[in-house]
Amino acid sequence: MIRLVNVHRSFGPNHVLRGCSLDIRDGETLTIIGGSGTGKSVTLKLMVGLLKPNRGEIFVDDQEISHLSEDALSQVQEKFAYVFQGGALFDSLTVGQNVAFGLYNLKKMDRDKIPDYVRERLALVGLTGVEQLKPAELSGGMRKRVAIARAIAMAPKYLLYDEPTTGLDPIMSDVINDLIVGLQKKLGVTAVVVTHDMKSAFKVSNRIAMLYEGKIVGVDTPEAIRNSKDPLVQQFISGSAEGPIKMKVRAF
Repeated sequence: MIRLVNVHRSFGPNHVLRGCSLDIRDGETLTIIGGSGTGKSVTLKLMVGLLKPNRGEIFVDDQEISHLSEDALSQVQEKFAYVFQGGALFDSLTVGQNVAFGLYNLKKMDRDKIPDYVRERLALVGLTGVEQLKPAELSGGMRKRVAIARAIAMAPKYLLYDEPTTGLDPIMSDVINDLIVGLQKKLGVTAVVVTHDMKSAFKVSNRIAMLYEGKIVGVDTPEAIRNSKDPLVQQFISGSAEGPIKMKVRAF
């Protein structure tokens, strides 16, 4: 499992996380919700060791990772795959080369087997016959699915999704939601999803955690979150401008 204990993270004077504590259980999909700039993506990057906390502890499978050597941290990071918000595909490579990138560079796999394996991973995300296309030839939803195929090609134990439905229309967003649910069942991975899309959060999650002012203010099942009496949680999931969460609006 992954565990954050009283984690603080600042960027100059901007104190983003202020004692964030959270447990992610084996085999679950946990979604972190919260407003823009509350530290959701920062939390993901801390989990995988792309950032280090200023204070606090981060455990992956009972190993504290924030003070590991570069080599030791690399071994922990092999358990993770990260689906970036924009997909982060290599525009100069084909779809097949994008999915195979980590297999050629990080995984020890018989090179003759990689093309068939890439086709299998693409089929898992509903894409066939696209190996020779370039990312620019794909729709936004297809690019997202290629990014997910590249992530699962590494056979991760932990799969991290950063805003997986951002920029997609409602129908394609639901396709991605179904894909997240289906992959969790088929592959048995532990998934952490960061989103402010509440329809997505309610559909894909076993549990939902809300981040506000640098701390987790609530974590529970989707049904319990939907019926929460906490005014912070209720305001966020209802999308109301009225409530304890105050947004700064600049007048032009």
